[in-house]
Amino acid sequence: MPPIPGTGLAKGLAVTLRTMTRKSVTAQYPDTLPPLPPRSRGVIGLFEENCTVCMLCARECPDWCIYIDSHKETVPPAAPGGRERSRNVLDRFAIDFSLCMYCGICIEVCPFDALFWSPEFEYAETDIHELTHERDKLREWMWTVPEPPAVDPAAEEPKELAAARKAAEKAESAAPVRSGGAYPATGEEPRP
Repeated sequence: MPPIPGTGLAKGLAVTLRTMTRKSVTAQYPDTLPPLPPRSRGVIGLFEENCTVCMLCARECPDWCIYIDSHKETVPPAAPGGRERSRNVLDRFAIDFSLCMYCGICIEVCPFDALFWSPEFEYAETDIHELTHERDKLREWMWTVPEPPAVDPAAEEPKELAAARKAAEKAESAAPVRSGGAYPATGEEPRP
């Protein structure tokens, strides 16, 4: 039996009518913020207390959008008779978000956990030159970084932690058992 002419058109109109009668699911963006996934990439936050000016993030950045300036400062000796040390002091840390491709390499290579992903995504500017954000703005975004997710109780224990725990248990079992409590402060064993 051949198809009846116009059935396709009738089915299409039925779909259109069904869709027109449903409530709209469009979220009005400025009024309603979208729900973000837990690991969404917004901007990069800087925790400058952890930054040692090692420059790894700037060297590894494929876009060369991280600008760091520093100077050396002499630190007095920690103990009498010690020697003075020099350390780098951060003067400028800026990221040009007009060049950044949000790859996260800078965050991964930072050995001191100074850079983090922030879920902030509303940082539009009217001028492209204003998309270079300095360390004070990066510091503000640091406080929007969410807490890391809780460890899964069924997860495997890290190898380093397992080795340290086993070494502590071994040292604890190898220690001599004392019947009289702790030894006196003189370091001598108690007399029977």
